[in-house]
Amino acid sequence: STPLYSSAASDVYKRQVHMAEFDILIYGATGFTGSQLAKELHDQAPKGTRLALGGRNAEKLAKVAEPLGLPVVVADAMDKAAVDAMVKRASVVVTTAGPYAMYGDHVVDSCVAHGVHYLDITGETPWVRQVIDRHHESAKAQGTVVLPCCGFDSVPSDLGVLFMVKRVRERLDQGTKSVEAAFSIKGSFNGGTLASGLNIGEKFKAKDLANPFLLNPDPKTSREAWSANADPKGPVTHAQLGSLAPFFMGPVNTRVVRRSAALLADSPQSYGPEFSYQEYMRMGGTVSAWGATLAMGAMAAGMAKPAGRSLMARFGPKPGEGPSEADMDGGFVKVRYAATAMDGQVLQGQLKAPGDPGNRVTVRILAQAALCVLEGEDLPGGVLTPAVALGQRLQDRLVATGKWEMKLLD
Repeated sequence: STPLYSSAASDVYKRQVHMAEFDILIYGATGFTGSQLAKELHDQAPKGTRLALGGRNAEKLAKVAEPLGLPVVVADAMDKAAVDAMVKRASVVVTTAGPYAMYGDHVVDSCVAHGVHYLDITGETPWVRQVIDRHHESAKAQGTVVLPCCGFDSVPSDLGVLFMVKRVRERLDQGTKSVEAAFSIKGSFNGGTLASGLNIGEKFKAKDLANPFLLNPDPKTSREAWSANADPKGPVTHAQLGSLAPFFMGPVNTRVVRRSAALLADSPQSYGPEFSYQEYMRMGGTVSAWGATLAMGAMAAGMAKPAGRSLMARFGPKPGEGPSEADMDGGFVKVRYAATAMDGQVLQGQLKAPGDPGNRVTVRILAQAALCVLEGEDLPGGVLTPAVALGQRLQDRLVATGKWEMKLLD
């Protein structure tokens, strides 16, 4: 396979950064997540970073932009010409405007067409598959980073696995056979996240979501491999991680991690020739694991049917709405990892991050990832994953915030 890195592509990137009017443009800045991201980047970006906010409603944009002293660009996501005009003014576009299967195509298409780096926080894996098929090769050739799934979905999974694989290689001098992750979280949905989930249920069938290798370079696989990597359907008792239930974000995160493993398979960073990944929710015991399993099944069944989606849309948060500041501050993410080396030895690790997963943690990740892309040189091009595009650079930036702790457990 051709290398992920290209010095010629890096030269193109340097020229693009120099010529652009804005360093980072946040599209969807009037939404619940986008407005938080605008403030986060305003506070965290190095002095002199040229930020701008984009969206379709000038009045709402002004309310977000004026307190921060930032310029705005008005563009409707469905207006290709307006999106093109907006994108060409930036070095990096970060979009929080979902559902992405509805509002993301013109933005990502324009970024690739004009050599502008792109980041989002989608969990809509069938849509990401479409983006891979349209843009991976051309983005790779020109050194453009296209980075979906760059929030709580799926950075704790992707960087956590990368961390564990590196520790196995360093400590045990061998590849990794498997990693399992167990999530403990406290938080709630905002309206945009719910809208994306409902859109997935409406536009895509169960078979579109079920392929464990959906995001791999070649999603076709054998029946045996599919069966061995299928999403868990019931509780599991794990020797190191305890009582586990299926995790509702597993069908997203596992696909991202498997793409990382596939993209790195022929490199010195290869995870291992037989590598597999699975993730769960960590529960207090078998009874609670069964309860969580049944609740997840009911939620999935509701998403799959029009009546269920209608009820969720009626009683859930609306786009632009979300949890209170206190609730977001009171949330957390904690992940335990168990990495099994090729000879059967097991290393355990842990991630801790304060704040509501879908809001505080997602915004923190996305801001640091955008700055990482902006400041990075010799970045690989293509439709990539956080581990492949940014890897240790992003891990280091997140640790430096003081709100991201990743360590081995003795």
